[in-house]
Amino acid sequence: MTKQELVQKMQESNAYLPGKKVKLDFGDEGKIMLDGTANSVSEDDGQADTTIKVSWADWQAMAAGQLDGMTAFMTGKLKVEGDMSNAMQLQGVVSKLRG
Repeated sequence: MTKQELVQKMQESNAYLPGKKVKLDFGDEGKIMLDGTANSVSEDDGQADTTIKVSWADWQAMAAGQLDGMTAFMTGKLKVEGDMSNAMQLQGVVSKLRG
C-alpha cells in the first residue's frame, strides 16, 4: 500500500479522533495528518496534539499485524510526542484499516 492509498483508506474509514489532531511522521517518507477537528485525513504537516514517529516499513508491519504497536513502542521503533492517550485511542481506529 502506498502512502496515498493509506490516506484514502483512512479518510474512508474516518480514521481520526474527534476533536484531536494526530500526525503520523514517517520521516523521509512524509507525514499524514489525522485531523479530527476538520474530519479529514491528508498529507499536510502542521501542529498536532500528538505526533507518532515510525518508519514506513514498521508502519506497514503494524498494519499487516506482523508488529504489535506496544512492542514497537517499547523497542523504540515507534515514538510518541504529545498526548499519549491519543496514541492509545488511535490503536483502535487503525485496527479498522485491517478489515
